[in-house]
Amino acid sequence: MTTQRFNLVTQWRLDAPIAAVWAALIAVEAWPDWWRAVRRVELIEPGDAGGLGAVRRMTWRTALPYTLTFTTRTSRIEPMTAIEAQASGELDGVGLWTLRAEGGGTLARYDWRVELGRPWMRALAPVLRPVFAWNHGVVMGWGEADLARHLVRPQAGRPGAA
Repeated sequence: MTTQRFNLVTQWRLDAPIAAVWAALIAVEAWPDWWRAVRRVELIEPGDAGGLGAVRRMTWRTALPYTLTFTTRTSRIEPMTAIEAQASGELDGVGLWTLRAEGGGTLARYDWRVELGRPWMRALAPVLRPVFAWNHGVVMGWGEADLARHLVRPQAGRPGAA
């Protein structure tokens, strides 16, 4: 049923160089440190030396009174350009980050083509579709604001800082 499939597009305009945005997005296990919606990221399999094939279990809080947990497998990495992952579990589909320099900053686009996995969500999707899309927008809005703050914080004394 097509009402259970979502094609959601988010664009973040960040006042930071593409290398900084890339570094934050590729370090998925660190997302809970800066993105308030990401409760937990557990690395199940590391993938190859560049992270391709990495499997992670992610738990997200939402603007609505529920959390979502699903597994992702990184299926494509083009340094400084694209990260794609296949999701399965409470959500099933494909997420794709694409980055490009814009002005003095970075445009980060996220395409989320996903189907609902939870039975109650599937049953209510025809009625709650706009609410689910709004919820996604809120979570992604948090991510944009949180990443913008994260990218301007001093890096000294943080793990992995030079």
